[in-house]
Amino acid sequence: VQLQASGGGLVQPGGSLRLSCASSRGIVSIYAMGWFRQASGKEREFVASITRTGTSTYYADSVKGRFTVSRDNANNLLYLQMNSLKPEDTAIYYCGALKYDSATSSSPVNHWGQGTQVTVSS
Repeated sequence: VQLQASGGGLVQPGGSLRLSCASSRGIVSIYAMGWFRQASGKEREFVASITRTGTSTYYADSVKGRFTVSRDNANNLLYLQMNSLKPEDTAIYYCGALKYDSATSSSPVNHWGQGTQVTVSS
C-alpha cells in the first residue's frame, strides 16, 4: 500500500474531522494530491485537490467553504479538514496522487490510497 488515509469516524452533524493521508514512499511530497469520496451505492466523486507545492487548491461545490485541503511535504502528509459536516458527507474518503500538477477536478489519478470511513449521523 503506497497511500493510506486515516482519521475517519462517526461524527454528529455540524461536527468536524481531520483526515490524513500518509505515504511511506514519498508519494505525497512529489505529486499534486486529491481527496475523493464514495457514498454507498454511488460513484466515486472528487472532493478537493492541491498542487504539489500547495500554492493552489480546488474544491467541489458541495464542500467549498467547509473543507480545507493542505499538505506537509516534509513529512509526506496530506490533510483534509472537514467542518460543518452534513449527513450527505457520509462516504468512504480516499486520497490520490494526481497525474497532473494542477488544482483540478479532472486529473487522472496515478496512485490511489486505501479509504477511511466518515459517517455523519446523530
